[in-house]
Amino acid sequence: MTYIKNARIFDGERVIDARTVVIEGRKIVQVGGKAPNHSTAIDAAGATLLPGLIDSHTHTSIEGLRNALVFGVTTELEMQGGGHDRAEVDKRDDIADVRSAGTGLTAPGGHPSELFPDGAPPGAPSDGEEGEGSGPPPDGEVSNPREAIKMIRRLVADKADYIKIMIEEGTVLGEPDLPTLSNDTIVAAVTEAQKLGKMTLAHTLTIPATEQAIDAGIDGLAHLFIDQPHTSRVVRKVAESGAFVTPCLCLNRSIMGETGADLAADKRVSSKLSTEWLDTLRHGSLNKYPRGNFDDVLASVAALHKAGVDILAGTDVSVPVRYLGGLAHGASVHHELQLLVRAGLTPAEALRAATAVPARRFGLADRGRIAENLRADLLLVDGDPTTDISASLSIRAVWRNGTRQPSH
Repeated sequence: MTYIKNARIFDGERVIDARTVVIEGRKIVQVGGKAPNHSTAIDAAGATLLPGLIDSHTHTSIEGLRNALVFGVTTELEMQGGGHDRAEVDKRDDIADVRSAGTGLTAPGGHPSELFPDGAPPGAPSDGEEGEGSGPPPDGEVSNPREAIKMIRRLVADKADYIKIMIEEGTVLGEPDLPTLSNDTIVAAVTEAQKLGKMTLAHTLTIPATEQAIDAGIDGLAHLFIDQPHTSRVVRKVAESGAFVTPCLCLNRSIMGETGADLAADKRVSSKLSTEWLDTLRHGSLNKYPRGNFDDVLASVAALHKAGVDILAGTDVSVPVRYLGGLAHGASVHHELQLLVRAGLTPAEALRAATAVPARRFGLADRGRIAENLRADLLLVDGDPTTDISASLSIRAVWRNGTRQPSH
């Protein structure tokens, strides 16, 4: 039994009055109060205790899950990948937990095939433990509503946690006129998924794609449009639909040619990453849309947030190769938090976007908050990230399902 005392506690929604937390086994068993008998005390004076962070958009592997946990990211939500043995992941204490869409639905020859003309990205592991889930995505190509319904049923049978649908014609990815799904196919996929109890998410990087997804009844947008400034029309449509948005601001910078060198310059980051990941972070970017205006993207986040849209923190991180670069598992979540604050969210609101909000929207009722009987997924950081968001990187300790991780 572990007794954490003298902590400032951000419970996923707000800073609470309690200053103590007790962990027993895999769960939080007490918030506030005195130390139980026979407990081991940890003095958290000067530090803030947070729920483990959630990255709401990744493409991951065992290596990615391991790196995520080092940075206090205890859950990754994969938006396309090879799938993962959830029972095996749950047995391990040295990697983050994961949920996955399995494969995403796309048109024949559609996104993301243009990113991988030769199959897996160069440098991506193809077999063995490190490569699990990180090879080329499984075939999710469908040509019509009938095939979409069949694919949805297959994904549900394969235990996909949610359904991802690609709506991408390539405007901002340097590949205009990519094949796309017909509107009837998109609507059929959304309808079938929701009928079978699965949440639907859409890949949308333009305003027309965003409006198409919203009109089809999508539950969440896994990206933010970056092709033009927001309009009152699109903000209103998203807000009225109840859909959430995962802006993936780190990814948007990468699409516009920016690297993650500013993040890598932080010793709290560089000291914990391999040479390969540091190279990807420092020197890589997609650089598909250099004429994009990142200030417009930030303003779009601010407008959606003001309109009451749930904003989730996600990165779209995948593998350590330069042409998909500027991102790193775990570390980039902290960068995303900083960018959300730059967009106008308060530090506490940004932290909610990586804790309680994604837990609520993805139905993860056992995490994302600090409360009794929830998973002991916890992050202890020096300082106060609810006032200075950069303090989230000053990591003192991480617990995954009650197990404290080795210091790095």
